[in-house]
This record gives sequence, structure tokens and C-alpha cells, in this order.
Amino acid sequence: MLIGEVARRSGVSTRMLRHYDSLGLVRPTGRTVGNYREYSGEDIRRIFHVESLRTLGLSLRDIGRALQDPGFEPSALVGDLIRRTEERIATEQELLERLRTVDASAPLGWQGVLRIVELLHGLNSPDAARRQQAVLGRADDAEVPAELLAGAVLAESDPHVAGALRWALARTGGDALATVAAGVHSEHAAVRLRAVQALAEMSGDQVTAVLADALKDQEPGVRGHAALSLGRRGVSTAVPELVAMIVDGRNDVDAGEVLGVLALDPARAGAILSALSTELARATATPAERIRLTLALAELPPPLAEPVLHRLTTDADRTVALIAAALV
Repeated sequence: MLIGEVARRSGVSTRMLRHYDSLGLVRPTGRTVGNYREYSGEDIRRIFHVESLRTLGLSLRDIGRALQDPGFEPSALVGDLIRRTEERIATEQELLERLRTVDASAPLGWQGVLRIVELLHGLNSPDAARRQQAVLGRADDAEVPAELLAGAVLAESDPHVAGALRWALARTGGDALATVAAGVHSEHAAVRLRAVQALAEMSGDQVTAVLADALKDQEPGVRGHAALSLGRRGVSTAVPELVAMIVDGRNDVDAGEVLGVLALDPARAGAILSALSTELARATATPAERIRLTLALAELPPPLAEPVLHRLTTDADRTVALIAAALV
């Protein structure tokens, strides 16, 4: 069968058939007297095999590998194809949600629409510098939906871009709490952490309530950021986690400073001192833990901490004793 007839019956264009021939995917086994391509029944079956693999999304290179290797196992190839398809669907779903946000915000005029579309393109760039530039390059009078920025904050893995997004989100003055708060309950710890970091830059009783819920998170980093933010808001429920951060060495300097501010309130001071002293006296406390706890005492109001520090100057651990003496 000549190439024109094969193209008419198979639906594959003559141009594509010639391309298959040049790549070695489907080479006609025969030639006519006039040197025209002549396809056998086996060649036509191979054409349909190639077309079937193309419908799965395989590249022509992968199809060539599959056809040339009799022992080729397609499982790894199909698995990789599934992964790439899932990533593409996730990206398109994210874009769809952002477009719905744009539509719901009803931007005024074409300039507003174009600016939001420009920002969407910038945020979808694989280059972190371009994403950051897209956020920071926003004109002062360009209105961007707060929910759009909130969704981008939860999805952004680069810390510099995330910081720029949080800054831009704060400037909008819009209500993005619902979007950010939803991230606190994500199945991904990284998303929960980004949500807590964004909430830390917001204000209001609802924000405080969401942060308090994050204190129960199983991820130490999420709990720690929530505790620091709550402590700075004067919330006493953050004290146990702040003390645990000092013991574990997780942002212990920041945790000590926040405890020091909380301890300025006489109603909280005794409980904070007691919590630190209990950890210092714990039989299983390591030298490093006791050093951090001793340094944390120095952040408390002097009249509160000095009696404990005086006792520590005679501590059995010479390092702790010297640190306490220097602090006194």
C-alpha cells in the first residue's frame, strides 16, 4: 500500500508518516519500481502501535525505545508519565483556582486584569528571582486580590519569595484569613509552616485562635513559629512550647526573649520561672539543655531570675556555674 493510501485509511498524515520513517519508527519494508514507499500489513500494524502509544502521552523517543527493545518493561515509563501528568494537572488546577479568584474580585478595567494576569505568569515562573520580581514590581495603585496572594504564599517554597508575598499580602489590606487559615490544616507540613508564618504577620482575635490551634501540630517547626507569634501577642498558652523550644534548641534565643517579655506580667512571671527551673532540675537534662535554660533565665526580669541564678553559681556543672556567675 502506497503512502497516500495509508494516510487516507489510517488518518495519519503523509508528513507524519515521512517523519516516522526519518526517525526509524516505521520504515516501509518495500519500494515500488518508481521508488515510492510501499507499506506492508506489518508496517501498518506498527503505525497503529505508534499511534496508540502517542495517545498515552509518550514522546516519540520513548516510543522508539519501547519498539526497539523486545525486553522493554513499560512500567517505569508509564509511572513517570503518570507523575508528569499529575504535576501538570496540579499546576493547571492551581491556575484555575487563581483565575477564579481574579474573576471573583471583579478587577476594574483592563489595566487591573492585565496586571493580575502578569502577576500570575510571574508567580508560575520556575525561576525564584522572577517570581520575587513579579511580586515586588507591583505598582502601588495596582489592586491584587488578597486571596490570590494568600494562595501563592502557601505554595511558595523559596523563603525570599515567600517573604515578598507576605509583605505584598499585608499591603493589600484585604481579608485573606480564610485562605491562609486553611493552610494550617494541610496534610503537608511545609504548607502548614508557611500558613503559620503568614498568620504571624496578621492581627485580630481570629488569627490568634488559628495560631492557638497550630500549637497542637505534630511538626515542631510549625508549633514553634505558632508559639513565638502567640507569645508576642501575650498569650500564656504558648509558654510550655516556648520552654520546650529552649530545651530542644529550636530558636531558643527567640523563645527566651519572648518568655522574658511575657514574664513582665506578674501574673505570668511565677509560672514561667517555675517551668524553667523544673527543666533545669530534671535529672535527664543534658549539659547543653541546662546551659540554654540558664541563658534563658537572663531574659527574665532581674528580681525574678537572680535568686535562681545565685543558686546556679554553685552548680555541679562548672560551665553552668560560670555562666550563672557571669549573668549575676
